[in-house]
Amino acid sequence: MIALEKRAQPSRVWAWATPLLAVILTLVAGGLMFAVLGKDPVAALRTIFYDPLFDAQFASYSRPQLLVKAAPLILIATGLALGFRAGIWNIGAEGQYIIGALCGAGAGLALYPSDSPLIFPMMVLAGALGGWLWAMIPAILKTRFHTNEILVSLLLVYVAENLLASMAVGTLRNPDGGGFPGSRNLSQWPAAANPELIPGTGAHWGVVAAIIAVIFAYILLQKHLLGFHIRLAGQSPRAARFAGVVPERLVIFCLGLSGALAGLAGIFEATGPAGQISIDFNVGYGFTAIIVAFLGRLHPIGIVLAGLLMALTYIGGELASFMLGIPIAAIQAFQGMLLFFLLAVDVLTNYRIRLGRREVRA
Repeated sequence: MIALEKRAQPSRVWAWATPLLAVILTLVAGGLMFAVLGKDPVAALRTIFYDPLFDAQFASYSRPQLLVKAAPLILIATGLALGFRAGIWNIGAEGQYIIGALCGAGAGLALYPSDSPLIFPMMVLAGALGGWLWAMIPAILKTRFHTNEILVSLLLVYVAENLLASMAVGTLRNPDGGGFPGSRNLSQWPAAANPELIPGTGAHWGVVAAIIAVIFAYILLQKHLLGFHIRLAGQSPRAARFAGVVPERLVIFCLGLSGALAGLAGIFEATGPAGQISIDFNVGYGFTAIIVAFLGRLHPIGIVLAGLLMALTYIGGELASFMLGIPIAAIQAFQGMLLFFLLAVDVLTNYRIRLGRREVRA
């Protein structure tokens, strides 16, 4: 008989071992999936994880892309992790990412073709404010009407996607674009562009913001009373109330901060790598960041490593799709396996497996 026995205290060893085990299980299951699809699993895994970094044919392009892909994931995941630690579940970061991009781009395009150096900072502030306001909808509904923030934030993603489609073919559409959907190319407008800061690295202002967010989150969780309240609320809500934590304030803070960081990721993407607002602007960063947050154990440093790993699967997945003909859907399933196996093996943090015989009662 196999049974789960609850541990007296969560295992710190398993807490940090489960991400590694989840990665190993993902590699095994992913290899089997690629084999079923008729692809060489070793070649597929090599193309995803090794070639983008070490193959001379691809590394010159892929290495700078690592920071480009990782920055929005780290930025969004850092905000989500603070809420998750407090037991506040923001599943709608994808929507906040979209709204942040729309607000920031709209604020800038309203002043086109101005060359003022204040355009880009204003767009960044507008992007953060847009993400914050979108996150305030589930926050206020939860604190005032006790709604479920998971459902509200998730459903708002679909509202944001429809707003994106509407703006791309309507208000924000490039009047000089010949009727094609999409805004002006922001990356070619010097006042609004988010260029590469260090040539050949892929680092832009979004990367700088991600680094600042990670440092801020680490200091908050380790050195500040608010960070203690966040951890306490997630571990023991009842004890948190006795310690003077006001749940409503924590909900407003955590959802607001995660929304603002997602909005920042959106506007940095719109002014940099993506270059414009288009119908297919959102590529799932808000949802993938959930995987990054949990794979990084909701810890700022872990999130950086997990963000780089997930960024590598994005880059390697595109390369595997091009070189080996692996469907993009299979790559997305491969990424999803990380969260699946992480949640599956994470049970070992709080439970131990016991083997024994089933007792037969007379």
